[in-house]
Amino acid sequence: MQWRAYDPERDRKAAQRIWYETGWLRPDRTQGFEEVSTAGRAIVAEVEGTPECLVLTAPGSLRYQERELPFCGVTGVTTSRVGRRQGLAGRLTARAVALDAAAGAAVEGLGMFDQGFYDRLGFGSGGYEHILAVDPMSLDAQAAARSPVRLGMDDWEEIHAARRERPRRHGGLAFDNPVLTRAQMYRSEHAFGLGFREAGRLTHHLWCIPESDNRNQGPFRVAWLCYRNREELRELLALLKDLGDQVLLVRLQEPPGIQLQDFIKRPFRHYAQTAAGRFEMRNEARAFWQMRILDLPRCAAATSIPSKVDFNLELSDPIERYLDAGDAWRGVGGNWTVRFGPASEARRGSEPGLPMLQADVGAFTRLWLGVLPATGLAAAGKLSGSKELLERLDGALALPQPKPDWDF
Repeated sequence: MQWRAYDPERDRKAAQRIWYETGWLRPDRTQGFEEVSTAGRAIVAEVEGTPECLVLTAPGSLRYQERELPFCGVTGVTTSRVGRRQGLAGRLTARAVALDAAAGAAVEGLGMFDQGFYDRLGFGSGGYEHILAVDPMSLDAQAAARSPVRLGMDDWEEIHAARRERPRRHGGLAFDNPVLTRAQMYRSEHAFGLGFREAGRLTHHLWCIPESDNRNQGPFRVAWLCYRNREELRELLALLKDLGDQVLLVRLQEPPGIQLQDFIKRPFRHYAQTAAGRFEMRNEARAFWQMRILDLPRCAAATSIPSKVDFNLELSDPIERYLDAGDAWRGVGGNWTVRFGPASEARRGSEPGLPMLQADVGAFTRLWLGVLPATGLAAAGKLSGSKELLERLDGALALPQPKPDWDF
């Protein structure tokens, strides 16, 4: 595979053609592409001297328990019609991951188009995210006590700043470059934001994207809710309810630490009344993001739990087969000694007398993040160990469900 860094002046036309052929780009709306392609790392693979595959990543941080870990998110993997079925996407994504790891990222993540493809690069699926479609009038929220401010494309910098400054729970993401937020805002020409300022500073807001040409009745998709406390959350829900005079359906992802059904009046009645209709109220669960460990010692050191569990880890990393022998980073596979407790560590090599855990890096990442317990991962055949060790890990790694709260 011939790959190199993306050169905007040289490669823009070919890269936009790739996005157009994959359905990601309209010829009359290229600004979003310009933003996301400059938000971080961009590399291309060539076929006969022409870029036919493009992979984009962007840096940020992942909150793990009470610590921040350097993170990179894969923000785009696209292959042209000419480049299909040649293994370009897998090999170029592996190359981007290796470059991010060599640059200091401890964890990499992505949004998957379907489960299975990125497992081959060591990624493991996150937990279910709940996406609710609700009639705004069914929200159990008081009418907004004050008028919101209107937010548009010119407000992208303070919108990004507010997203970065929001309180984050375990698994929460924040990306560095504000142009990534601007790129997400460009996804619809009819998108709009509403929010509130205090002393001239944006404190909490929402960003909405119409999902159909009917911009009167909806549905609208809430791309994100950004707030600092429960009072601000309730004020944003009140804003959505106020839209219900005209809008019949909004879709929104459940915020971390909140059960949105608590804020819906008689939800099961509404589910039944709207079933199979155009404006059907429903609650869906999907696992659509994946992550993988890039730096095991750094990730293990971020873990602090009351119980102590020591074990040898035989870790396989499938990304190795996509990389070259001389690469600076070739995954995290091999034998490790792992100690979880109030102070945790992972170091190369095995220690005699400790129980053995076998896993691929995707499964171990899920265990470390708290997506699933060890016994659940073992049932799926992704991880194995003695019954005693698995049960000890279940009890020790009782972490909150990780919630990125930032799509990418």
